[in-house]
Amino acid sequence: MPESPRCCRCCISFIFSAGLTTVFLWLNLHIDHPNYFIQNFQVPPLNLTAHDTRNATIAFNLKLANGNKDKGIYYDEVNIALYYGGINRTIALGNTSIPPFYQGHKKKAIKAQTMEARRFPLQTALKEVSNNRTVVFQVDLATAVRFKTIWWKTKRHRMSVGGDVHVNREGMTADNKDIELKSSGAEFGCYHTPAAMLALVVLLLILC
Repeated sequence: MPESPRCCRCCISFIFSAGLTTVFLWLNLHIDHPNYFIQNFQVPPLNLTAHDTRNATIAFNLKLANGNKDKGIYYDEVNIALYYGGINRTIALGNTSIPPFYQGHKKKAIKAQTMEARRFPLQTALKEVSNNRTVVFQVDLATAVRFKTIWWKTKRHRMSVGGDVHVNREGMTADNKDIELKSSGAEFGCYHTPAAMLALVVLLLILC
């Protein structure tokens, strides 16, 4: 009988500690994936006012946003592919890449990109925009990311996103808004608990 109060105190202490540990783990392991946006997409040959049909360079900015409050992101090389024809990817225009870099929590990064679109079907596109229609480009992005907390880095998680960019007769995006690149796959959630956290839970069980 004398052991009963001690056992109750131990169980209550364990439940309280386990609850705090659960909250701690959730806050540290719940991860939101970065968001990707295309900005200022410009196709000089389609600018009917400038008449610069010799310039085959396509320019745009890639914005990467880390919305996590306390987790940085390590990006592997970011590979970008550009196609003419939207989701159907009628013609591959070119590729570019961004070297690996680190992004702090709640930070945004703007990466200016240019691409020589030598296979661009200029006459077909000019015909479209001359009739007050837009032409569609598809931007695909692929990379792998690791998330950094105070104590550890997660394993690499591959990401593949894409989106359509509609360009008008001025050689720029039709509504001049950021275009988010999206993935059809599942979003990030909580990751497996690292060994250190498992050890903490086991220690609580032993103490009880």
